[in-house]
Amino acid sequence: QVQLVESGGGLVQAGGSLRLSCAPSGRTYGTYAMGWFRQAPGRNREFVAAISYSGGSTYYADSVKGRFTISRDNAKNTVYLQMNSLKLEDTAVYYCAINRGGGPSTIATGLVEYWGQGTQVTVSS
Repeated sequence: QVQLVESGGGLVQAGGSLRLSCAPSGRTYGTYAMGWFRQAPGRNREFVAAISYSGGSTYYADSVKGRFTISRDNAKNTVYLQMNSLKLEDTAVYYCAINRGGGPSTIATGLVEYWGQGTQVTVSS
């Protein structure tokens, strides 16, 4: 079993920034890709970003390219999502995700082993 604990969500004005964090625990031995998804009210959960274990490979949804940055600090066992220039349409519950058997491209297709509990991000005008 793997547990994912997210933090860093909150309320921010449009144009502002937030940084989300995700710390996996449990059976996270070996190398593993991680990512972020989001789900807005009335919409399906959608891919946001993913990163390889080394951090050398990243994937982003077109809607966040140039504004969001995914990174990780393996020494701290933490993955981050830096969100800049936030827009009203970024409002959603953001979920951390892990896939121990595949790379970031696998996560980008929605193949996820475990999900976090989600953290709310609300962007106001």
